[in-house]
Amino acid sequence: METAVSRHFGEIALTPAGQRVISGRYEHDGVPVDLDLSFGEHDRMDESCIHKVDYRLRFLPELIEAARERITLDLGDSESPAVEYRHFHCQNLNDGKIRELFGVETQDAVDDAAFVRALRLTRVGIFPGQPERYFVLDFTLGEGFTDEVLVAAADEDGVVDDEVSWD
Repeated sequence: METAVSRHFGEIALTPAGQRVISGRYEHDGVPVDLDLSFGEHDRMDESCIHKVDYRLRFLPELIEAARERITLDLGDSESPAVEYRHFHCQNLNDGKIRELFGVETQDAVDDAAFVRALRLTRVGIFPGQPERYFVLDFTLGEGFTDEVLVAAADEDGVVDDEVSWD
């Protein structure tokens, strides 16, 4: 069986077809981030596809910053999922937890910048067969605190979608 070697996913068996998810790791600012490389039933998986994924991951830091900027913009819209996520997760926190999560003393001090700074990237899904939704980035306020994520997506060129969702 033919294989390809990826910097982030190791050696990958190139199968002709079939749904498949390959796990990998990426380190961003010293923190490990899970990667999921997902192929659909009819997606082509060959060496050039794997190399393209590795190449695109070189620009992941810029993509993360663009996603954070999109979340910050969405916080200006009171109806946005980012605002709902923030409200839901912050409404019942005591001052100790606020200090731990956001680095500020009170809930009133959790401004947009403190909230976005507290978001942690936990997973990046990569979907080579979906150029318009090539990257899916999952942000959370921390494991053990919540299992819900704010999701930002980007196309294969790294252009962040104008819609952030909450899952």
